Amino acid sequence: MKEVKVGNVIFSEKHLGVIAGPCVIESRDHSLKMASEIKQISDKIKLPIIFKSSFDKANRTSIKSFRGPGIDKGMKILSDVKAETGLPVLTDIHTSDQAGIVAEVADVLQVPAFLSRQTDILVAASETGRPVNIKKGQFLAPWDVEHIVHKIEEAGSNNILLTDRGTQFGYNNLVADMRAIPLMKEYGYPVIFDATHSAQLPGGSGGHSSGMRDMIPTLARSAVAAGCCGVFMEVHDNVESAKSDAATQWPLSKLENLLIDLMNIHRVVS
Repeated sequence: MKEVKVGNVIFSEKHLGVIAGPCVIESRDHSLKMASEIKQISDKIKLPIIFKSSFDKANRTSIKSFRGPGIDKGMKILSDVKAETGLPVLTDIHTSDQAGIVAEVADVLQVPAFLSRQTDILVAASETGRPVNIKKGQFLAPWDVEHIVHKIEEAGSNNILLTDRGTQFGYNNLVADMRAIPLMKEYGYPVIFDATHSAQLPGGSGGHSSGMRDMIPTLARSAVAAGCCGVFMEVHDNVESAKSDAATQWPLSKLENLLIDLMNIHRVVS
């Protein structure tokens, strides 16, 4: 399996990479506060972490939902996060023309699950030369990522991360199938497990998604035991007031203990 390095964060069979941060950029001050506290946890437990936050949430359930500050202000905030904390950063792109702009700041470009089959976006992200994290669509089987991988490879990149974020299970529900992890790893690239979005109940509260936050530790531990190469977690210092995915962000105050659990499991299985 190819090893993918982002700064001091390594995704491989022997290394557990972590991506963590608030779902959406809520403000500059909040992003810097979150990044600083995540950095302190990273340094304390000696586990390198990539900071994640979105400048735009283009797939919100309701048109009235908060989407973020937009690309210009958002990329400036992420640039400040990098400068002040030293953490590498990851953010989503939603159109092919955003790739080059985002790549000037972001260390990893992420393709959201609903866009994981969009060839132009995959190619544009690949052509930036940055590592690309593709979230497998909830509507795709694990073996469908083969075609996603081929698109990116044909565009000239092999810095590929594949993320499983659960699979649609009837209406307003997801199931996390741990078989997806070894199945997706067969294509030669590190597989990350999204422990927070996998706990979603999409659209389960009418105008917004609901979720089962208390299931996040169970899902994360299971995925590491199943051999994932990294864990993706959205975290927030006040989950009840989070402006996006409030039901499935993990409390920042509980992040350290959960990461220690995951590190211990990884040592056993790696």
